[in-house]
Amino acid sequence: MTAPDPAVLAARVDRVQDRIAAAGGDPHQVQLLAVTKGFGPEIALAAAGAGLIDLGENYAQELVAKAPVVAERFEVRWHAIGRLQRNKVRSLAPLVHLWQTIDRLDLGLEVAKRAPGARILVQVNVSDEPQKGGCDPGDAAELVARLTDAGLAVQGLMTVGRTGNPAEAQAGFRLLRGLADTLNLPVRSMGMSGDLEAAVAEGATMVRVGSALFGPRPSVPGAPAGPR
Repeated sequence: MTAPDPAVLAARVDRVQDRIAAAGGDPHQVQLLAVTKGFGPEIALAAAGAGLIDLGENYAQELVAKAPVVAERFEVRWHAIGRLQRNKVRSLAPLVHLWQTIDRLDLGLEVAKRAPGARILVQVNVSDEPQKGGCDPGDAAELVARLTDAGLAVQGLMTVGRTGNPAEAQAGFRLLRGLADTLNLPVRSMGMSGDLEAAVAEGATMVRVGSALFGPRPSVPGAPAGPR
């Protein structure tokens, strides 16, 4: 895939920031995570060249392949944002800046083993949709405590909004913010290209945006659904 024209990409970044502002957020305070899932390394390079140094990947094999290519030209921070199997942690450990989808203790312990002191977010399923990852909201506090005891730096919580009308995701985003506030966790990663306004209105501190920046994503045969 051809990388977007720098002027086009810059305009798309501006539009996303305008959407954040219109929803009541401060574009300087709400972190924009550029999701390069499904795109080739040229898109990651274009994002980094546009100043988007926080890049999100869903699939371990894509992150492992893209990271060295991007590192030849730019210093970026990779975020693991897809549902994660324990056997993928070892290959990702040297590369990941923030693990966003830690939703169970055994996965967190594997991260602690391979990347002691790693920065993580606990993923919470606020929509009760079984196809989405995340711990039950009622289990979040205990999981945060156990992961902290394991030496991990729990920065906040992450969620994927309810599928469908963005307005239907708002209650879940409100629930996540309440959980984060109760647990005194500053980071709330929620909201994507289609529902970022609802997330920002409920206090998102980070939004994960792919298609609004890079256009339609190429299909990935056999790939599971995940944050977009």
